Amino acid sequence: MSFRKIAKYIDTLEVKDGKAFKLRHFDTDYDHKTVSREEGEALLVDGIRQLAEMQDKLYAHDQHSVLIVIQAMDAAGKDGVIRHVMSGLNPQGVRVTSFKAPSPAELDHDYLWRHCLALPARGEIGIFNRSHYENVLVTRVYPEYILNENLPGIESVADIGKAFWERRFRQIRRFEKNLHENGTLVLKFMLHVSRKEQKRRLLERIDDPSKNWKFSIGDLKARADWDRFMAAYDDMIRETAQPHAPWFVIPADDKWFARLSIAAIIHRQFDRLKLAYPRPDARQQEDIAKARQLLMDEPEAEA
Repeated sequence: MSFRKIAKYIDTLEVKDGKAFKLRHFDTDYDHKTVSREEGEALLVDGIRQLAEMQDKLYAHDQHSVLIVIQAMDAAGKDGVIRHVMSGLNPQGVRVTSFKAPSPAELDHDYLWRHCLALPARGEIGIFNRSHYENVLVTRVYPEYILNENLPGIESVADIGKAFWERRFRQIRRFEKNLHENGTLVLKFMLHVSRKEQKRRLLERIDDPSKNWKFSIGDLKARADWDRFMAAYDDMIRETAQPHAPWFVIPADDKWFARLSIAAIIHRQFDRLKLAYPRPDARQQEDIAKARQLLMDEPEAEA
């Protein structure tokens, strides 16, 4: 079993060049024509196994790292994606970082500093649950948060204009290009959930006592500014989608398909790295042969 059945579909989710990007051109739900839920769940199980094999090669190869960025509105399914898609990976080689509001110590550094600290080493996979993109999403909708950064020349919200955001987008593009040029595969996922589906999930969190802990009244504040957030997402993807750091806009109303799509995309992008286990040199081959002979020559241990 393979992901080929949905390969053509996931091609339509990739944004390499954001010049003409409009979020409204992307669906929030999946029409079920390509694969059924039953087929999709079976594909995901097999895909998780394949990702585990690729992770092993990534670690052994030790030249590349993988950074997976997940951005979305509240209740879009970020935690579920991480829990299901990454379930088969070796936890020693995966680091998940969930970025909340910056601390006073983090605010005393530039906004990319805390994200740099969480980057994966060679051979590892890093997952950002929310990311450096909060600095052009939440702060774009609520620019008063920028004042907490104590930046030179920014005395009030009136000082935060078009040039400020263009500069910040440029910094992010430069940051990701540097990662790419030094061996990091950058994959960015926007879980595109509809306002209707978000309402259903938020009500579920409220009505189900076992899910109350997931609910925050702050979720409703962002929901009230839905259109402003969608406009910020439009600009974010338009300004930062690049061939070496593409965005993937994932229809997130069906959780199972969102997870399947992300697993398929990660598998395909992994595959393009052409990873392989290192081949031992002549000296190592001699050592391996000697070790084998030594083990074979050992007397049989008594039961």
